[in-house]
Amino acid sequence: MRKLASASLLLPLLFIMLLMPLTAGAASQGIENMNQAKGKISQTIDLAKQDLNKAKQSYDQFHDTWMDVEDSVKTDSKAAYKDIETQMGQVEYAFMINKQEDILSALDSLQQVLIRYTNGQYANVSSGKEENITLSDFITLLEQTKNAAQKHDQAESVKAIGKVRESWLSVEGNVVAQSATVYSDSERDMVVVNAMITGQKYDDAAKLVDKMIAYLTPLAQKSSYTLWDAAMIPIREGLEALLVVGALLAFVKKSKDQKGKTWIWSGVIAGLLVSAALAVIVKFIFSSGAFGNNNFLIGGWTGVFAAAMLLYMSYWLHSKSNVKQWNQYIKEKTQTAVSTGNIVSLGVLTFLAVFREGTETVLFIIGMVNQISVQQLLLGILVGFGVLVVVGFIMLYIGAKLPIRPFFLVSSLIVLYLCIKFTGLGINSLQLAGAIPTTNSPHLPSIGFLAFFPSWQSAIPQILIVVAAILVVVWEKRKIRQSASVAQ
Repeated sequence: MRKLASASLLLPLLFIMLLMPLTAGAASQGIENMNQAKGKISQTIDLAKQDLNKAKQSYDQFHDTWMDVEDSVKTDSKAAYKDIETQMGQVEYAFMINKQEDILSALDSLQQVLIRYTNGQYANVSSGKEENITLSDFITLLEQTKNAAQKHDQAESVKAIGKVRESWLSVEGNVVAQSATVYSDSERDMVVVNAMITGQKYDDAAKLVDKMIAYLTPLAQKSSYTLWDAAMIPIREGLEALLVVGALLAFVKKSKDQKGKTWIWSGVIAGLLVSAALAVIVKFIFSSGAFGNNNFLIGGWTGVFAAAMLLYMSYWLHSKSNVKQWNQYIKEKTQTAVSTGNIVSLGVLTFLAVFREGTETVLFIIGMVNQISVQQLLLGILVGFGVLVVVGFIMLYIGAKLPIRPFFLVSSLIVLYLCIKFTGLGINSLQLAGAIPTTNSPHLPSIGFLAFFPSWQSAIPQILIVVAAILVVVWEKRKIRQSASVAQ
């Protein structure tokens, strides 16, 4: 457990770096960046006169470039930034309805804004890196989304909900510190609202946004946090990663495999370090808005990959629950209890689990930094990780004492549960990033502890995992009965 304590102390120490002032000044590259990018709009206009599909592909390339350089333009001129964003919204709406005349008109307007900006016709106001918005500001963005939806304004609605999703990173720590339920509801409802607006169900979207405003508004009234608020974040987020790490450590302890233990601890430490490094990048280099969708993509793909590995690990653990099979397995592995491929997978799986939860933890804490004293924050983090160390020790102690069959059955169920949850969270994050579509259904429930959302894209994979698990259990029992019949 000394390794767990040492690894757990790495994040608190790195959080001190997040709180230290950093001075850095770099000349804005806004005009230079847009001089290079505006040629893509000219190319898009030419293509739109002949082939709208190729024009859309060209515009998407401009959009990707814009996502990389938009902060430099905002630093130069917020007015230019706002006008470019507005015209981009009009272009995206025009492509959505697929009318050539509207597409050409919107592209021409965007081109004129870019020309004025690169010619220096906008005020050059330097304001430094954008600060994270408050929860009250976020609620204002929701109000703007509701108003646009009530007017049935497609372009403004798409732009408004996009800004809401980008800004979520700035306030999610504030929300989760006060209510895990509201946090989960918010992430679910942002996906649903976006799908409703895309499907032109404006009235339904406005009603759901109004509901979001209602449950977020009470949270905006809290102006400070305590030690226990800070402690609950690593406890809440770290517990799921701890379940994965604890199950794997207990397994390698039973199999007396030292290499497996080394790989697991390497994955834990790497996950903590990369999570902290990502937090430093977000805090000092990017604004939350610029990093918002990237964070969803990182969390989404990490969750999906971790879920795939957890599914395999759940099946593997279940297959060893038979005492005879376990003894045969140990007999075959006289030098090592785990094959080389499985040893590496242990390290990769623990890295993914710790990285996913660690990233959430550090980003949540960044959201609290301005509303809690440094002393209270650091003490809260230390208390939170201290609780995780104690829980981890208890898990390992109990796991080592359990007989083979109950141990593997319990471990496989824990890993299966996490597989289902990571699948839901991962796909929901990809939907928040706009990487995959959303098809909502009023017939699907919302189950928070399983991360089961009313979207077919996330629900179907989760349902298939449960069905597959049931089929494996039935198949295993049938095999056991057949073996018993043959033996008799």
